[in-house]
Amino acid sequence: MNLLKRNVIANFSGNVWIVIMSLAFIPLYIHFIGIEAYGLLGVFATLQALFGLLDMGLSATLSREVARLSVVPNKAHEMRDLVRTLEVIYWGVAVLLGVGVTLLAPLIANHWVQAKNLAPDTIRQAIIIMGIAIAFQWPIGFYSGGLLGLQRQVLFNAVTVGIATLRGAGAVLLLWLVSPTVQAFFVWQVFISASNVLLVYWFLWRSMPRSESAPRWRMDLLRGNLRFAAGMNGITLTVIMLTQTDKVILSRMLSLEMFGYYTLAGAVSGTLCRFYSPVFTALYPRFTQLVALGDQDELKRLYHQGCQVISVLIIPPAIVLALFSREILFLWTQNPITADQAAPLVSLLILGTLFNGFMNLPYALQLAHGWTKLAFYTNILAVLLLVPLMILLVQIYGAVGAALTWMALNAGYVLIAVHVMHRRLLPDEKWRWYIDDIARPFLWCVVAAAVFRGVVAVPTELLMQLIYFFMISVAILGIAAMSTSATRTMMGSMIKDFALSLRC
Repeated sequence: MNLLKRNVIANFSGNVWIVIMSLAFIPLYIHFIGIEAYGLLGVFATLQALFGLLDMGLSATLSREVARLSVVPNKAHEMRDLVRTLEVIYWGVAVLLGVGVTLLAPLIANHWVQAKNLAPDTIRQAIIIMGIAIAFQWPIGFYSGGLLGLQRQVLFNAVTVGIATLRGAGAVLLLWLVSPTVQAFFVWQVFISASNVLLVYWFLWRSMPRSESAPRWRMDLLRGNLRFAAGMNGITLTVIMLTQTDKVILSRMLSLEMFGYYTLAGAVSGTLCRFYSPVFTALYPRFTQLVALGDQDELKRLYHQGCQVISVLIIPPAIVLALFSREILFLWTQNPITADQAAPLVSLLILGTLFNGFMNLPYALQLAHGWTKLAFYTNILAVLLLVPLMILLVQIYGAVGAALTWMALNAGYVLIAVHVMHRRLLPDEKWRWYIDDIARPFLWCVVAAAVFRGVVAVPTELLMQLIYFFMISVAILGIAAMSTSATRTMMGSMIKDFALSLRC
């Protein structure tokens, strides 16, 4: 098995396990601390995302540069110096974030979140602990970016799986056996984040090629990567504005309870990212290497193959969740109120996330060419148009308005941004992307799911519901796999290999 396939399998396995861990433990979190306190987890996630602005494009720069330097001879010393240079900046920002959140805790607790049952002191204490957790969590993305750029993705996923298991199971045990409070939950996040950052730090430095001299700060390396880092920082800024504005607005305008339902819906729809990010993570470094080597034929082949694989992975679960959101939520939570409140949000958010998934490999192609302007200017335009629309729709429709805006934003990216990108990169491949990679599997899955929905009623018994949704998901996945040439070829190869193994 070649490195690329091994990385895709490792990434996918790791992400599937993270989905299982997150979905398995969310109902238990809500059981122990309540839906209102669970809303504070949404505040925690929003703060982390907002602080992504301070990344300044450095983690993406590190990932791209170590991938590029790994195929250039005699660059071990430069690679290690680059990591040390960016590392110093990253840890400085981490300390500032921890201090900043701690100082802002009274303001957030008393004047931002709209709590009914949680005391302001409880919220303030939780936010202070959040600040410490964020300080340790912050550099994890930096070191992870380096490991992924070096294509040490099997190792990275082994660490990720272990940490995700400890993060979820440890939090539940702490809430169950020690203290069922939101403060205890965040104390555990501090411990697990500190452990995580130490592991990825150690593995990154062990994974880089050896050099005779110790790594050192080099201003010339920082200046040499400023243009790409600045472009990535601009993209990060606009992405944060687009993806977190809904949460900032809702956390201020809605009760903490209703924000908890939106957080729950966002967690469910966000699991779809775990299906396409493994392919992005594996192919982006390879795209960068192929661009550096000038191998356009292999780049085209890999681009379409990756896009078709992503479509097959994400369209079936997205369509099933969108059409059966209430039934699946009730099956999962066994709470009819939660299912009723979150179902329309899940349906809209999952479709928006599906369109976002289609954009991932076109975006990777842009970054591999060092082209950040398109994504930046597209996001600027989206901010100018959609943020005012979001505010208006939230005022009229509440959380549903924010979900509608998310879906419209990503549909616009698919229809407009990809068209513009292909005028410069792989210009002869545009219609193949739209028709073969996206439209064909999407339409086949929608038709199949609609037929299931209209012809076969959802059973009422719990076990039968599990069987029902399992059978529908498998059937639609099979239809999606047969609709693209890349996955048909992969399936044929797997069947052939299996038959040969039986003969042996």
